[in-house]
Amino acid sequence: MHKELEEIQLQCAKRVIQRDDFEKIELIGGIDLTFESIKENPTRAWASLVVIRLLDLGVVYQKVVEGVVDFPYIPTFLAFRELPLMLKLYQEAELKPDIFFIDGQGVAHPRTCGIASHFGVETGTVSVGVAKTRLFGYGKEPDRKRGSYSYLTHRGKVVGAILRTRDGVEPVYVSVGHRISLKTAIDLVLRTSLYRIPEPTRLAHNLLQRVRKGNL
Repeated sequence: MHKELEEIQLQCAKRVIQRDDFEKIELIGGIDLTFESIKENPTRAWASLVVIRLLDLGVVYQKVVEGVVDFPYIPTFLAFRELPLMLKLYQEAELKPDIFFIDGQGVAHPRTCGIASHFGVETGTVSVGVAKTRLFGYGKEPDRKRGSYSYLTHRGKVVGAILRTRDGVEPVYVSVGHRISLKTAIDLVLRTSLYRIPEPTRLAHNLLQRVRKGNL
């Protein structure tokens, strides 16, 4: 099975566009997922989208969908577990942002097609991977000051960036999803970061926490 999945990812990687391929970025959406049980399969899951304005970081739209996930958790094959629910969320969203931040990797992936790239290619949208941990590539720790970054590389090729979004806090790992350059991706993540995690994905995560606790 792994060989078939790898082939899908390799084909996806060929379609990824790593340059700015858009007219404007005014609305930025963040997508996050959570599972009722990480270990059980199948399990209930929820996906959230929060859309903010780049101008003032104000929230303009939010949506949550629920579904059943029945693909097992396999490292580097996250898209096959999470993408179906993300696509349902995308299809049902009444407002589509100009760009999506995805909690996961883009091209910083062994087969150059992590969840953020897979989502971007499948939907044809502009996407960026913003991960809390490193999956692929090597790079030195950036300076402790906000805005500092170093490149993630693999065999001499840049696959992403290690970005400090706040003074002295742990960095995030930014990589191209689809239809954007790494330089622009870094800039947009920094411009939308009040805390360690940029507002679109931070708010999407917080929304899911409230859903899980039954407060929505």
